[in-house]
Amino acid sequence: MRPMPDRILLPLFALTAAAMIALAAIWPQGLGDRSPRPFGHMPVQRTPEMRAAMQRETAAAVAQQQRDKEAAAAAETGSSQPAPGKSPAAKPPKQKGPVIDPTAQLP
Repeated sequence: MRPMPDRILLPLFALTAAAMIALAAIWPQGLGDRSPRPFGHMPVQRTPEMRAAMQRETAAAVAQQQRDKEAAAAAETGSSQPAPGKSPAAKPPKQKGPVIDPTAQLP
């Protein structure tokens, strides 16, 4: 079996490289920054409406977690509901990892 001649292989490599560069110029950017003008568009996650919806969902999830923790603490202490404005008697577990502020502005 003979190896492929260089005069066929090297232009094939150049054509493949040019095709990869052209594809990279027009491929969707996902959550990253916009592409240059003729190809770029605003990612849906960066629109003001979607940012507001994401913040509402985050705030609702945090509030639900807090309600679940209070209900679990109330169940452990035997009371049906914690007193309004009072924290449960049991200490909440320490968080593992970074604390995320749900009200922080997205970049």
